[in-house]
Amino acid sequence: MEHRHPCAIIVRMQSSLLKRGLYLEYVSLGWNVVGVVIVLAAAWTARSVALAGFGLDSVIEIFASVVVIWQLNDTGHDRQRRALRLIGLAFIGLAVYVLAQSTYTFVTRQHPAPSPSGIAWLAVTLVAMLLLAYGKQVTGGQLGNLVLQTEAYVTLIDGVLAAAVLLGLVLNAGFGWWWADPLAGLVIVYYGFKEGLHAYHEGSEARS
Repeated sequence: MEHRHPCAIIVRMQSSLLKRGLYLEYVSLGWNVVGVVIVLAAAWTARSVALAGFGLDSVIEIFASVVVIWQLNDTGHDRQRRALRLIGLAFIGLAVYVLAQSTYTFVTRQHPAPSPSGIAWLAVTLVAMLLLAYGKQVTGGQLGNLVLQTEAYVTLIDGVLAAAVLLGLVLNAGFGWWWADPLAGLVIVYYGFKEGLHAYHEGSEARS
């Protein structure tokens, strides 16, 4: 009967978890690359500022996934610190943009046209992002990888933003409540600043 050294088993488990983490990030990356095209096309058709903002969020999610893939391929502390700070800045950038977007929509009182394709994509994206966020959080916890765990929150925020924009589009299409979209966006502003500052702080405090 073959007996394996405990260290060899641990190494194999770590390797398997790293592969799972990378797989989750590649799925996120591919999903958002496709999503940027679909969402921006829908935003152009409907003249929807909210959909355009969600397109930017997808770009930030692409950036965050690239950062985590970069970090998972070399898990040294120096990369971990820089990756956490980069993700924190991406969060803060998202919050600033959504705040500006919501303010602009309130001031100009823009009324986007109904967007069935936008509503359908956001509904599917909401489910996908919640599942991916859960997978990243669990895998990151098992690996003890703060970067993957932090990026799980980026994916969760992506899902929350999808829900907020989806709600705004549905209320606008069904009831003509144009203000529901920018109001829902303010939820993302809060979480973006909160998680962005937390991630940046974690990166600054990490020790080599």
